[in-house]
Amino acid sequence: MTILSTPITPTGWQEPEGVAARGTVIVLPGRGETAATYGRLGRRLAADAYRVRVLPHTGPADPVVAERLRRLLADPALPSPRVLLGSDTGALTALRLAAGVSGIQAVVVAGTPDSSTPAITTWQEELDARTSCPTHRRVLADDAGFRRGALTDPAPAGAAVDLSSATSAGLPPDLPILVLHGGADPVSSVTAVRTALAGAGRLRVAVVEGAHHDVLNDVSHRSVAATLVLFLESLRLDPSLPVIVHGPDDRPDSDDRPGAEER
Repeated sequence: MTILSTPITPTGWQEPEGVAARGTVIVLPGRGETAATYGRLGRRLAADAYRVRVLPHTGPADPVVAERLRRLLADPALPSPRVLLGSDTGALTALRLAAGVSGIQAVVVAGTPDSSTPAITTWQEELDARTSCPTHRRVLADDAGFRRGALTDPAPAGAAVDLSSATSAGLPPDLPILVLHGGADPVSSVTAVRTALAGAGRLRVAVVEGAHHDVLNDVSHRSVAATLVLFLESLRLDPSLPVIVHGPDDRPDSDDRPGAEER
């Protein structure tokens, strides 16, 4: 893990030495989370040559996160495409930043909150709501910086409004967006985010069977990471998100494939 010596103080994971970086993923954590929450995901994406940065913030209304992001994006060495990945309230922050900060080429939102308030009263209930992955549960339990009880913060009460505001505040109409959501998420429903984003950008929605709220870190984390990498690889080809892997009967017409006119 590499700590960057800048006022932004993000944590990051680098692509392997000698391998050209394929892009940058800027992670915005959710309620209670720290950079350690994303160690497994960060290492996995870095192994696939995507540079990862975790940008600290206090939530969608953080008054300084936009400036921190602008300073990060001002680094000419930061490889493109540059993608915001937000989890929980970080998803709301990612949508707001994409609407107001130039240089973002795609957004990934995971476990986006809705207006419901989860019925959580104990640490065990919070763990159960977040994940059933034993490794991730141990990461959360052992992280001294993780704030227990955060899922009961009042932020969810305004989440639907925040989501509506973010999507109506100038998201680029052709912005590629990937929605990742747990099919068994007890904290928020994918319906709200699908409805809010229905007319925004180039939208892909992936519902992960059986996954809980921390969809990036639940038992299907390998499949989720693979879905994310496929999205990133498609984005590298073209912002229209061409299909890379397809069945034998749904192959795109040759003239529609990236670079077809050059062959």
